[in-house]
Amino acid sequence: MNQNSEQTLPIRANMDIIRRLQEQVAPETFTPRCVYDGRKNLFSIRQLPFSDGKQTFDVAMGEPPSPGGTAHRERKPIKVTLTEVAQINPEVLQRFLKGQQSHDNEVLTAITALNVVVRMEPTANYPFNIRSFFTPQETRDIGNGIVLWRGYFQSVRPAVGRMLINIDISTGMMYKPGSLIDLCLDFFGFPGRKPVDINRLSPSSGLPERERLRLQRFITGVKVTTTLATGQGRSPRAVKKLSTSGARKLSFALREGDSITVADYFQKTYNLRLSYPDLLCVEVGNGALIPLELCLVPPGQIMRKQIPAEKTKSVVEFATRRPEERLRSIRDGLGVLAYGQSEYVRQFGLHVHEAEGPLQVDARILQPPTLQYGRGSSRPTIIPRDGSWNMVDKKFYKAASIEKFAVVIFEREQRFGQAQAREMTKSLVEACTQVGIQVLNKVPVVKWASTQSTIHDTLHAAGKECFDLAEPKKKPPTLIVVVLPENATDVYTAVKHFGDVARGVATQCMKSMKCSRANPQYFANVCLKINVKLGGINTIPEGRSVPILTDPHNPTMVMGADVIHPAAHSEGRPSFTSLVASIDSDTALYAADCRVQASRQEMIEDLEEMSKLMITKYKNYRKTVEKKTNLDPKRIIFFRDGVSEGQFKQVLEIELPRIKKACVAMGIPKVAITVIVVGKRHHVRFFPVNPQNLNEADRKSGNCKAGTVVDRDIVHPVELDFYLQSHAGLLGTSRPAHYNVLYDDNNFTADALQALCFALCHVYARSTRSVSIPAPVYYADIVCSRAKNHYDPTQNLDLSDSNSVTGTDAEKQVQTFRDAFIPLHRNLGQTMYFS
Repeated sequence: MNQNSEQTLPIRANMDIIRRLQEQVAPETFTPRCVYDGRKNLFSIRQLPFSDGKQTFDVAMGEPPSPGGTAHRERKPIKVTLTEVAQINPEVLQRFLKGQQSHDNEVLTAITALNVVVRMEPTANYPFNIRSFFTPQETRDIGNGIVLWRGYFQSVRPAVGRMLINIDISTGMMYKPGSLIDLCLDFFGFPGRKPVDINRLSPSSGLPERERLRLQRFITGVKVTTTLATGQGRSPRAVKKLSTSGARKLSFALREGDSITVADYFQKTYNLRLSYPDLLCVEVGNGALIPLELCLVPPGQIMRKQIPAEKTKSVVEFATRRPEERLRSIRDGLGVLAYGQSEYVRQFGLHVHEAEGPLQVDARILQPPTLQYGRGSSRPTIIPRDGSWNMVDKKFYKAASIEKFAVVIFEREQRFGQAQAREMTKSLVEACTQVGIQVLNKVPVVKWASTQSTIHDTLHAAGKECFDLAEPKKKPPTLIVVVLPENATDVYTAVKHFGDVARGVATQCMKSMKCSRANPQYFANVCLKINVKLGGINTIPEGRSVPILTDPHNPTMVMGADVIHPAAHSEGRPSFTSLVASIDSDTALYAADCRVQASRQEMIEDLEEMSKLMITKYKNYRKTVEKKTNLDPKRIIFFRDGVSEGQFKQVLEIELPRIKKACVAMGIPKVAITVIVVGKRHHVRFFPVNPQNLNEADRKSGNCKAGTVVDRDIVHPVELDFYLQSHAGLLGTSRPAHYNVLYDDNNFTADALQALCFALCHVYARSTRSVSIPAPVYYADIVCSRAKNHYDPTQNLDLSDSNSVTGTDAEKQVQTFRDAFIPLHRNLGQTMYFS
């Protein structure tokens, strides 16, 4: 379908155009009705009667006059051109499901058509967002102008021998409906229309410009209607921006050339005296200016902006549901989806077997790896149970040592004084000793500082004082412990910049409220992070548990890679990339590299150089630390995070050759490579058939047990993939990781790969629990996020979406970020500084 318009319209507007085309313009042509995806694809069950397979229609879309805006002009009809581009052969899909044909464009088109068919009915009746739609049956007002709605996700997916519909619940953030004044007040944290609060929306009463801009960013794109009694302006129109002054002072030119204020215009034209003439106006549609008090926000408008940080907890609480509750909601959703009642589903000849309920699949529970700890442990090996284990009486496999350390406290001494500092230091030293970390100088340098001070200078002064201590002579601190107050993000960023890129010293931040009178378990958890930051290794998988990793004849290097992108509506911000790789023989110690690249570019631009750096670190560690003679890896297992199914081909065509080039350049052209994509953003969920059976379900959370693997029934008909739920859920319903093996020189069996992935979920250095994805993937994600700290805080480069720019300015700004990026300090090259 081609809509002859230079402007790209929203999906909802496009859906409305096609609805009018089928129902009003040419109903006889579109019987039975076609289904439409909101963009360029329209599917019909019969050959449409077009000459030469193409026809153009005029669709009239009326628009009412705009109060206070330009004069009304009749809109030209929108020209819609439909062109036949392909015919779908169902036999192709059947062959694919039977494993007799590979995935190609014909198969993809058939699956796309099925998805459009099942989504057509709900997207016509409810607010929707890509593959989810939302209903007002279950909502929660979380304040600041945001209301959460419960929704339903649905996606038609291929499986072995059949097509399945994946259904799950989802959460949508909506703008609070009702008066726009109330929405704006609620945004500022003043719910309820109190007279004393209304003037907060008036520039003449002291609304700061920065707050006006903050509000403008929030409501831009919100569609509003007006309360005018004439009925004009009832069609919702999107807010473009806020005025800089109130309706009483804001003027515009009439067609006759005279100037008039917005307040006087409404008095003269509509005999309407504004109750709040000093409040802001919104600019909508064709430039019309409408006072806030005349605007209404219709319900069900999705907020397509990033979740405000302070609202994340509320969103998570609303979205989190125990397995039995989630399954109940999904069952209830079938009534809303009502496939049997959809005219589109019936007309396209589809039948959904709803009565059979959720699909029951066979699963296995993998044996956890045996973990090995260091000498001096009461038991040097331990087998995790239910996804967790206890480190009591255990020593780290390779414990680091602390020669000197400093403590810098960015909290008022009245709140965190000498006594708290002494107690905290004593507890930390005791915890270090318990796990085998040697603390040679147990009395640290302690300094208090204000969060308003220059963070770099404060930390440097503490380090200098350590350096000047008598024992050991003239050595910098091994570690700087930093105590932070609540909500000190800027200080945290400055500390990480100082440690990671400016000075190359390990830093460990703790919140004052947590480390003051904390229990020993808290400090034991802190030690998990400190040890690996100083080059230590907490635990390793025992050799016989994971033969892939420990085969001395096939030294193996495990890599993890990720890319993070700026927020959806943020322009002029770069994407960050990361690569981590194991450098030791036990695949427990990881080095990392991070870079910056063009905004929203998914393939890693510098992967060849990054891979060469990681191979160099691997060789150096084996030579200098492990004293090995065979320095080269013979196998590389590359875990890639964050790519969608549609990008798998790009990984094979772009990233894999870059790794191979790096290997050739480093003199290891015959290294065997395996590429595995780890997916987390999917809606497949597993529920134990018998939640009370402790052989199937976790006794605390009701989830399937850690180690549950599914590699049949719901997997790809042709390619090698599996689902592994490697962690024991604490809250809500656990999400299994989805592993897709894209390339495998090593010819690993499915069982071997599943055991490998499960084992790597147990060596995440920060915890004594198995995690949801392999440790190198987790680390790559952390390194990507931490890359934002690789900028000098004094340069005031803003990585938030608050100062977004467009066009050429956006490209220049991204280049500014690339030029200002500072690489990791060389001192941290062989440490897990990111833990």
